[in-house]
Amino acid sequence: MDRAPYASDPALSRGREFRTESGAARGPRSAFQRDRDRIIHSIAFRRLRSKTQVFVSPDGDHYRTRLTHSLEVSQIARVLARALRLDEDLTEALSLGHDIGHPPFGHAGEKALSEAMAHAGGYDHNAHGLRTLARIESPYPEHEGLNLTWETLEGMAKHNGPVAAPNWALRDIDEAYPLALGQWPSLEAQIANVADDIAYDNHDIDDGLRAGFLTLDQLLALDFVADQWREVERRYPTAPRDRQLRELIRTQIGLMVNDVIARTGAEVGGLASADEVRDAGRQLAGFSPGMAAQERQLKTFMYDNLYYHPEQLATAEGARDVIARLFVAYRQDETTLPRAWREQLPAADPERSRHICDFVAGMTDRFAIEQCRRIYGMVPEGLSNV
Repeated sequence: MDRAPYASDPALSRGREFRTESGAARGPRSAFQRDRDRIIHSIAFRRLRSKTQVFVSPDGDHYRTRLTHSLEVSQIARVLARALRLDEDLTEALSLGHDIGHPPFGHAGEKALSEAMAHAGGYDHNAHGLRTLARIESPYPEHEGLNLTWETLEGMAKHNGPVAAPNWALRDIDEAYPLALGQWPSLEAQIANVADDIAYDNHDIDDGLRAGFLTLDQLLALDFVADQWREVERRYPTAPRDRQLRELIRTQIGLMVNDVIARTGAEVGGLASADEVRDAGRQLAGFSPGMAAQERQLKTFMYDNLYYHPEQLATAEGARDVIARLFVAYRQDETTLPRAWREQLPAADPERSRHICDFVAGMTDRFAIEQCRRIYGMVPEGLSNV
């Protein structure tokens, strides 16, 4: 593999938290390939297929979920990693695992758990993703968690940058297996993060248009989008409108990807190792200043017109109510928990609430709705708005 000097090298990995005695060689895979495969084969990853991306419990099969979003992030991140001669397997592992900590109903569910866990250290989806893969998801006889490499855990912990004030979940893992939280992570982690931005910036537009929450006229108020739309119309004047819109999305993704490759390549050209990336003291992978300004404008537009759309907010409130009700039920009556979770329920807080939070956070949208109906005999109306 033609790996750049600043790329992460699996042969130089800092290793795994737990040393194992297993000598089984399950195929000719690098350490980072094994991390990627462990994430893909995890139960937590499979549950992403029924967790909210933008729309809560969508009736349509064409809307994105956390699973399809993660796959799209992975595709974009692999393109970036290959162009920059990074380790594609580590980049892919981080992309596929980056949303595993999200609870049901997306940010509405996270808000409910943050409120419910205020007395027990709070809730953060990024830290919970690390907790899920390093502690909760435990298929192996020799240790808890998936025992991922240091580089994968580091990238998940810090893909948004250094962490100055980790919450309890991340702090517990860092104390057991220090992840250098004050440093910037690898370029692979930085690339996975910017690929996430590119994916949801553009794919959420696609879903918003499909659902009727956004209109083309609204989008064309953005000069960046209007420029691309005029080019699409010039090149494909007779194409059906839906195909033109999909071409618009592809065009924008391509422009962002090419911009990141050019900008990041210029930033890292003189670096001689992955450690120099961490010691740089700043983010090295990202957009050029001009593209960054356009991307911020696009994000503002999406919050104003899609994420904070009145129907979205009403649905989110119903979803928040479901999670809040479930947490209260499990706290007040432990018999409402499944036997396996009830048998491991700690006697006192904060561990007791954290155990309940682990259970609730792992739910899919569908399972949370079913549990609310089972316990309360009802669920709030309007939990699907598309």
